Order: sequence, then structure tokens, then C-alpha cells
Amino acid sequence: MRHGVKKAKLQRKASHRKSLLANQACSLISHGRITTTLAKAKALRPYVEKLITLGKNGSLHARRQALATLPQPKVVAKLFGEVATATASRQGGYTRIVKLGQRKTDSAPMALIEIIDLHVAPAPAAEPVATSTSEAPAEA
Repeated sequence: MRHGVKKAKLQRKASHRKSLLANQACSLISHGRITTTLAKAKALRPYVEKLITLGKNGSLHARRQALATLPQPKVVAKLFGEVATATASRQGGYTRIVKLGQRKTDSAPMALIEIIDLHVAPAPAAEPVATSTSEAPAEA
């Protein structure tokens, strides 16, 4: 029986689900926002919020707990440095999920999950090609 168990299984075995959430948490912390399916975003939210709370704690024990959970030490350093300072004034609710509609290939509901107070640089837009006036033939 599943009394009191509230996490989604995501149709995966426990080891695959654990590595999926750990890798998505690493991507979210390093990039600030990621696009994924709605079910994965909802499963990722409590996972990341607990990690951010560890980062705000800042103790050595909390850092070791985060290192045991996340596979990349550089991401843990960013969690305890940049992310912890950005979310220092917030009591909880560090992430936001925005629904994006359905994926064209299989109609899976997609969502964007982001860390709220972390300022993410927007994706670079394609620069328009500028034509200079010196190359154009002069008309008299």
C-alpha cells in the first residue's frame, strides 16, 4: 500500500527516477530554468526546494548532503553560493512552474520550471544582418 507516499513514479524504476531527478536538478541549478514535461516538473519541484533549503543552511553537513544527492560538485558550489544568496530573503517557494502547452510530437503537456529569484540571462536572439551603405552602388 502507498499510504502517505506522495511522489510520482514517472513510470520508472527507483534508481532511474533518482538519477533523472538528480540530473534535472543539476540542469535547473546550473541554467536557472529548464523546459520539461509537466509531470517531471511537478516531481522536480520539492526535490529542488529541499536542496535550496540545504544551500541556505550553508553548513558543512548540508554541503555533504547535497554532494551525496547531486552528481556534479560544481553545481553544488553554485547552489551554496549564487542560488543561496539569491533566495536568502524567501521563506520557501523557490521555484515556479509555467505551463507551455502540448508538445507537437506526442501531445505531452510541457512546462517551464525556473528558480524565481535567480536572474537568468535571456537566450541570445539572432542578430539581423545589417547592410552597410558603402557596399550599395551609388546612384546619381
